[in-house]
Amino acid sequence: MKEKKVFNESFTDAQGVINEFIKNFSSLGEERIHQERNTIKVFPLYDGLINIKAFKVPNVINQIAYKFFRKSKAQRSFEYANILKEKGVGTPEPIGYYEYTSPLAFKNSYYISEQLESELTFRELCRDLNYPNHEAILRGFTRFTFDLHEKQINFLDHSPGNTLIKKIGENYQYYLVDLNRMEFGPMNFETRMKNFGRLTTHKSMIEVMSDEYAKCSGESVDKIYTAMQGYTDTFQEHFHKKKRLKKKLKFWKK
Repeated sequence: MKEKKVFNESFTDAQGVINEFIKNFSSLGEERIHQERNTIKVFPLYDGLINIKAFKVPNVINQIAYKFFRKSKAQRSFEYANILKEKGVGTPEPIGYYEYTSPLAFKNSYYISEQLESELTFRELCRDLNYPNHEAILRGFTRFTFDLHEKQINFLDHSPGNTLIKKIGENYQYYLVDLNRMEFGPMNFETRMKNFGRLTTHKSMIEVMSDEYAKCSGESVDKIYTAMQGYTDTFQEHFHKKKRLKKKLKFWKK
């Protein structure tokens, strides 16, 4: 198995320690997330913590695609994190990535970043509409998203769990995670509004985001609300249709 590793220059001295974490990933570290697609663990490094995300071995077609034609999720996460930092967008400090390949296929990969502990994610705003400073945090998030759009960053996984929110003094700071799906370039109105479609089903939250985005962009509130709500409805329709199809497939497999 061939190993490829790339490090942020600021962390080259930590390579030996991180090598051990990768080598013994299954037995070391504190597990934070374990999903079908990936596992995230936290490890101590010097006086702080680092976050290692292990991507599962892709299916056979993608093993060939990632080997010969496409950048891996780990590589994209690292490169996109560096672009975000260059553009002044919050994201945990990128440290590096590892890839493992055979002569004919891509196998598994890891993305390493500094661990950022936060008070909440956007998801908590959806679960608790009475969360302290709810509207102020939501408006700040909307300004953060508008700033992404102005900087020509289309975060394709703009979903409730992928923005960490941290209170610093009296202000809130926003940080993107799960970075492997992004596009860079000018965004028209429809693309900008579609970017809000996966965030919430709460009409009251869409109203607040529409109002704040209108203040930032100069577009009419009604136009923005209609578009945001429309893309939200479309996403929910596709999401539930997909869910129903999965249930049917599971039924027929039994």
